[in-house]
Amino acid sequence: MKPFLILQLRPEAEASDDEYAAFLRKGGLDASDTRRIRLEREDIPADLNLDEYSGVIVGGGPGCVSDAPEDKSPEEARIEAEILALMPQITARDVPFMGCCYGIGVLAHHLGAPVNKSRYGEGVGTADCSVTEAGRNDPILAGLPARFEAFVGHKEAVQDLPQGAVHLLVAPTCPYQMIRYGQNVYATQFHPEADSDGIETRIRIYKHKGYFPPEQAQSLIDMCRAADVHAPEKILRNFVRHYATD
Repeated sequence: MKPFLILQLRPEAEASDDEYAAFLRKGGLDASDTRRIRLEREDIPADLNLDEYSGVIVGGGPGCVSDAPEDKSPEEARIEAEILALMPQITARDVPFMGCCYGIGVLAHHLGAPVNKSRYGEGVGTADCSVTEAGRNDPILAGLPARFEAFVGHKEAVQDLPQGAVHLLVAPTCPYQMIRYGQNVYATQFHPEADSDGIETRIRIYKHKGYFPPEQAQSLIDMCRAADVHAPEKILRNFVRHYATD
């Protein structure tokens, strides 16, 4: 099959490698089924041809779309610009896309919706997600329960549904947990690839990045290990199965 293009934004090798391994494991992919680009190391090629890929998956990262330019490192600003430059082509052509965590901010920002920390935004923990009426008919949510827990850890959030987008998943802490634009462009506020081991790795790596007081790291790890989070990984598996093409 055509490979899936996986774009990663995490500058820390351990976090990036763990996320990539989770994408493979939860998506039912082999490394040979993907092209991995770590954007802190290399740019998206100028001659990138999206027709050569089954779809695009964007991972999370410590940056925020809503941060002021002066608060972004040169690396964060460059990575953000790289992803945003790809979005017009993805949305105009309705290219299969799954944006995880940071990816929902990029998609919503590109579509002109407010992304910030004013009303919504979630600390590290779980979100109590419910499938909307539109979500019940979406193939990427096939087989998921009507209500399930998902791991979150995102300082900003989409504040209003982007114009033309479909609302698929909702939670009390942040309404826009999953959206779709067109027929094939998806994004989640939560981490569909994350399990308790992956969240523990990220808590340890990012405990000084402003997500939570560092002294709370162990209690957050304990809480996440006690959580029953299994349903979200089906989203990645469904995405891969639905869009895998020769």
